[in-house]
Amino acid sequence: MILRLADDRGYGDHGWLRSRHTFSFADYVDPDHMGFRKLRVINEDRVKGGTGFGAHPHRNMEILSYVLEGSMAHKDSMDNGAVVRPGDVQRMSAGTGVVHSEFNNSSSEELHFLQIWIEPLKLGIPPSYEQKTFPAQEKQGHWCLVVSHEGRDGSVSVNQDMNLYAGRFDAGEQAETPAVRHAWLQMARGEAMVNGQRLSAGDAAAFQPGESIEVEGIEGSEILLFDLA
Repeated sequence: MILRLADDRGYGDHGWLRSRHTFSFADYVDPDHMGFRKLRVINEDRVKGGTGFGAHPHRNMEILSYVLEGSMAHKDSMDNGAVVRPGDVQRMSAGTGVVHSEFNNSSSEELHFLQIWIEPLKLGIPPSYEQKTFPAQEKQGHWCLVVSHEGRDGSVSVNQDMNLYAGRFDAGEQAETPAVRHAWLQMARGEAMVNGQRLSAGDAAAFQPGESIEVEGIEGSEILLFDLA
């Protein structure tokens, strides 16, 4: 288990946006943290009310958004318009090219979300959009499959050989970890014991194939577990 602690991440404060970068992103460059397998970006963003990311383009990237607090207003050049709230998972395949914007849907409350980039399996596909809701009870004390290559078991589909599980674990709660290959565990909030190590919000751990992953909740934890080829 290799740890990536919250305070060691890159940080940017733009006034309207405070962002923590698990991997190199924009002006933050760390040759030792360029990504993990096909997982390229995990940004923990806090966006002030009434502000957001104006229209900008992307190509050939799978972009996931996971809202923790507040709500996010999405618009794109595919004529999609949606509001993403806690419990929702949003996927946008940029493919041959898409322009989109993401704004805090509130004028006063902060938006707190994770933006995740996955390098695609196939380049040059038509851009597409998908959004699904996974209620808290489906994740409480369980690993819930929220993203997979072919949208297995009601999950959001993605253009890459990967699975993403989300789980919520209160004090003492445990669940059998699903079969994973190369794994990245990201603490979204709260605290949990992971293989005997106390991890808090923003902390992460990488695992190689065959390594055991044992998770036990301490306090209000919400955890993302990436299974990557």
